[in-house]
Amino acid sequence: MRVRVPSPLFSYTDQRSAVEASGETLGAVLLDLERQFPGLRFRIVDEQERIRPHIKVFVSGQAAAALAAPVRGDDEVMIVAALSGG
Repeated sequence: MRVRVPSPLFSYTDQRSAVEASGETLGAVLLDLERQFPGLRFRIVDEQERIRPHIKVFVSGQAAAALAAPVRGDDEVMIVAALSGG
C-alpha cells in the first residue's frame, strides 16, 4: 500500500513523499516502514506504543488513533505532522 509521508520526515525516506509498505494493521505497516527506513517509526510512535500527539494518521481518509487499526492492501495511509510556530 502507499504511505504518504510528511516533509519533516523526508530525511528518513530518501526525500520521498510516498513509499510502499505492507501489513494488516497500522502497527504492522509502521514496522515494515521501520525495516525499510530505520528511525522513521520512532518519529511517529512513542515509547508507550502510542501515536505521538503531534502526528495524525489517516487510513483511506479516516483518522486512525491506534496501531491496531486494520488496513487493507488497497488503502492509502497518510501521516500528517502538526506544524507549530508563531
